[in-house]
Order: sequence, then C-alpha cells, then structure tokens
Amino acid sequence: MRIIEMFYAAITRLVALYSVPLENYSSRAHVSHLWHTNSAFDYGSKISKSIGWSSEDTGEVGKLEEPIVTLEDGEDIVISKSFPVCDDRHSEIIPCLDRNYIYQSRLKLDLSLMEHYERHCPQPERRFNCLIPPPPGYKVPIKWPRSRDEVWQANIPHTHLAHEKSDQNWMVVKGDKIVFPGGGTHFHYGADKYITHLANMLNFKDNILNNEGRLRTVLDVGCGVASFGGYLLSSDIIAMSLAPNDVHQNQIQFALERGIPAYLGVLGTKRLPYPSRSFDFAHCSRCRIDWLQRDGILLLELDRVLRAGGYFAYSSPEAYAQDEEDLRIWKQMSALVSRMCWKIAAKKNQTVVWVKPLTNDCYMNREPGTQPPLCRSDDDHDAVWGVPMEACITPYSEQNQRDGGSGLVPWPSRLTTPPPRLSDFGISRDMFGKDMEIWRQRVETYWGLLGEKIQPNTLRNVMDMKANMGSFAAALKDEQVWVMNVVPEDGPNTLKIIYDRGLIGSVHDWCEAYSTYPRTYDLLHAWTVFSDIEKKGCSPEDLLIEIDRILRPTGFMIVRDKRPAIEFIKRYLTAFHWKSVAATEAEPSSDSEEGEIVLVIQKQLWLLDENAKDEAA
Repeated sequence: MRIIEMFYAAITRLVALYSVPLENYSSRAHVSHLWHTNSAFDYGSKISKSIGWSSEDTGEVGKLEEPIVTLEDGEDIVISKSFPVCDDRHSEIIPCLDRNYIYQSRLKLDLSLMEHYERHCPQPERRFNCLIPPPPGYKVPIKWPRSRDEVWQANIPHTHLAHEKSDQNWMVVKGDKIVFPGGGTHFHYGADKYITHLANMLNFKDNILNNEGRLRTVLDVGCGVASFGGYLLSSDIIAMSLAPNDVHQNQIQFALERGIPAYLGVLGTKRLPYPSRSFDFAHCSRCRIDWLQRDGILLLELDRVLRAGGYFAYSSPEAYAQDEEDLRIWKQMSALVSRMCWKIAAKKNQTVVWVKPLTNDCYMNREPGTQPPLCRSDDDHDAVWGVPMEACITPYSEQNQRDGGSGLVPWPSRLTTPPPRLSDFGISRDMFGKDMEIWRQRVETYWGLLGEKIQPNTLRNVMDMKANMGSFAAALKDEQVWVMNVVPEDGPNTLKIIYDRGLIGSVHDWCEAYSTYPRTYDLLHAWTVFSDIEKKGCSPEDLLIEIDRILRPTGFMIVRDKRPAIEFIKRYLTAFHWKSVAATEAEPSSDSEEGEIVLVIQKQLWLLDENAKDEAA
C-alpha cells in the first residue's frame, strides 16, 4: 500500500500543469487541447525513451532508455528517473514572464503602465514539472568572440527581426546562421562608430568612452539585440542590456546567445532590480519610452540607479525637435530634468547627453515646493524586489556629499579597491581583502576540478547564484567571461558593493524562476543556495528544474553546499540527464554534516528524436 501511495504521489507531481489549473476544466479534453494532444506527462512518457544526448561539445548524439519513475524505499523518497519533456511549444518558456499564464489567470493589469511585461509568477502547483526541450537542430553555441557577430539560426529560430529591421542592420540571415552587423535603430552604420561619437561629444581622451576607467557600468534601456553593449566590451565597459519580452520578444535571447550581458526587464511600475547609484552611464536609443508619464516616474527611476555625476545619453527625434510634437516633448523633458538638477553635458544632431550633479547642493537650493520632490528620508533607496517606483528624487548619501561624488577609483583598480559603501555592512578593508583571497583560491580549485572539460573559450555567460560581494566574479577577471552576480532578495543587499566594484548583477528570489530565456548560461555557481531555499520552505526540486532550464546544454554547474544538499542533488542526476564531473570536500571539517562539499555537474546535450515525436503525436 505504501508503494502505491508513493507512486500516486509521484504521478500527481508529474502531471501538475503550470499553464492551466486543472480545476478550471470540466474534462481532460480541455487540458489535452492546450498541450496539443497530450498532457505534459503523456507527452513526456511517449518520447522520453527517444531522447538523444551528448555531454561533449562535439554534439554527437546518443540515446538513453530509462523508466519514468523509480521508487526508493527506506527513505520514503520518490525520485523520478527521467522527467517528462515539456511540449516543444514551450522551448522558450520564461515562467514568470509568460503571457499565456497572464491571460489564463485573468490578471487585471494596466497595459499602459507595462504591467503585463513585469514579473507574474505561477503558484507552485501550477509550475512546469518537465524538462524544456531545445529547438529542433539545436547546436552547441558559437564561442566568444565570434558569437558577438554570428549565432546558429537553429538555436533561436526567429527571423522576424531580421526582416523588420532590415534597413537598420540589426541582424541578417545568412545560411544556417544569423549575423549581426552591429547596427541599431539609431546607429545603422555600426555601434562602434556611435560609441566613438558619444565619447567625442563628451571630449573623453582618445574618443574612448570609458574615460580612462572612470566610466565602467552602463544601463542600456530598450537595447534591441544589444549590439551597443556588445561593442562596449572592447573598451572595458560592461553594460546591463535591458529590454522587455515585448513585440521584439527574442531580442534579449539573441543578446545572451551572442554572449552579451542582458536581462529581461521593463520600466513599468516596480523598481528595477538594481540598487541606487549602480551605473555610471545610462543609454536610450529610440527606446520608445514615454519619459514624461506619471510625473516623470520612469526618468526618476533612471535617476535612482545612476551614480553621482552619472550620464544619460538620449538619442531620439525629440533631441533635435523637427516638428511641433517633438518640440513639445523636448521642452517638457528639458524642464523636468532641469528641476531634477541635470545639466546638458553635450548635444549634437539627434543625441543629447545629460549629467547628474555630484552632490546634494542643487537639490537643497531648489525653490520650496519644486516638483519632483526629494524622496522621504526613511525610504530605502536600495530596496528593489517588488518595490513600487516613486516619483521622487533619490538624494545622495553623506559619503557622496562628503566625497563630492561616488568616491570610486577608475577601472580596473575599482575591482580590488574596497568601495566606500562597505561601511554600510560593517565590513572592514581587511575582511574585504580576505574575501577576495578566499574566492581566488576557491576558483583555482574549481578550475582544477573542471580540468580538460573546459578550454579558454568554453565558458562565456556565467552566473553566481549567491554572489555576496562579487569576489567569485572578481577571481575570473582574466577569463573571457562575464558574470551575472545574483544577490538573494532576503539577505544583505551587497549588490551595491558588486556594482561599486565595476561588476553587474541583479536581486532575485530563487523560490521563483529567473528573468531569462532557457539555455542562456554556460556556468552556474551555487554556494549554499539549496540549503538557503530549504530554510525558506521552497522546493529544491523546483530549483533543479529552473537550473536545468537556464543552463545551456554541455554547460556546467558548480554546487558548493552542505552534504545533505549535495546528496539530494546527486539523486536527480539521471532524471535531468546531468553527469557528475567531480566531487570533493570543500575544506577540512570535523563535522561531516556541516562541512561543505563541492559538486561539479555537466548538463548533457539531448535532442528529441523527431520520428518518435511524430509517432507520439
């Protein structure tokens, strides 16, 4: 009887469909219709024995035959031996940005405020419990730096942007590849020339936009396929390319496939997932944002994340006001930024660059009652997870006022110099230095465990799932990678330290899906992430499914956690078609339970057998 109950529980878990609540349908036929002719479980069970896989970059495909469920008695644990495969219509699913979920849930959202592009996550019982399949013909991505300029069309089989933006050189279809000439809506002749033009406008030395290391972090709003951010990298500038999952819905997917830092997000009603004073420079090139709406709230959010003395480059017809409507917008926007104490640093042709003040002096000298007001003194300017935007000016800290600016040194010294905001956490310079050395040694150990599995260009997109002060990323400074540093929403908000070091990242809650497409990261680093979510009462199995979603085939995960967490993950290796590369004790410990273990996993490349899939349909 116990075995039957356990089996029933496993089946119940597997048939839980994220996109449709079963109780809303009067018959199984309704559910079947939404998943073609099968439920998630039925579909998976029919084709799961025809999954080809490879753990190597060769892409050679083998076959795996496993039963769907295995019962492990003695521990009362049911482990699925092979998770079902999701319907291939969901090969690009982003669970918390899923329009179908929004529609089916009948959420009352204000489209004019872009709420439909913000995060709306399903309840646990409505989450997908299946593996996201790669698209037909998927190949191991082209390596950096070639990937900046070309990707496999099969990996992102969408060419509508190539046709829609054909006159702007966004992207061009060439055979089995999609090529990126480097153009954009405003810079048809190449992002590199446009970047040089911006540096020339600001009179930066040698027309290099990084301004001798003083300009390091950039926020590119409405980034398209992120060619602007891609071409900034050669100037030692790292951009967070930001765009919503809108009518150009695959733009961020293309950016990440190219190996360019990017994030799915929107200026809507909630704060962006970045602390105050994170970016040296913000950029909007024909980004189609109404900056005047709601008393300028979106521009004030941009002001919040810009550093003291930070720049905002705005390339748009309003900047040169050719007609009556453009002139009206320009006048109103000029008046708004003037009240915000921004000044024009340069203006030429269709581009204007504003600069923020270095101190609070201008704010304090405004006439009483001037709008927008300063934010409340008790407002936490760095609280961002699910926090509504406010139409107010974020004042600088006492440290900014005292230093007459951010107090940050130029890059690359910025990476290893203790930033002023360390004092917000009571962290000393010595503690900061020790943290860097610890993670330098740990990364050296990790690379030793990876061994011959990686070559200099094997990894490009890396995520540190619990980044603390960013020292894991700092230890990778000489590698051809960029790191998305994720800081948990319920812990110390050390993300501002990470940005002050010239790195990038976001706040996130790992009880939910991350705002990215499937198959976008080559390496995930999870330091005590599983132990942490267990304490929060969230499902570690859901986290494994999410990790599988965002990890590229042939990609790696390095888990550093306590022994029970590692043993839990090992039980699921077969179910996810993962392979254990190495496992070792992290550091000597007298307590075998409390001591950390390092487990290195590689995701195998598996593809659906199209013939078997046709038979199952």
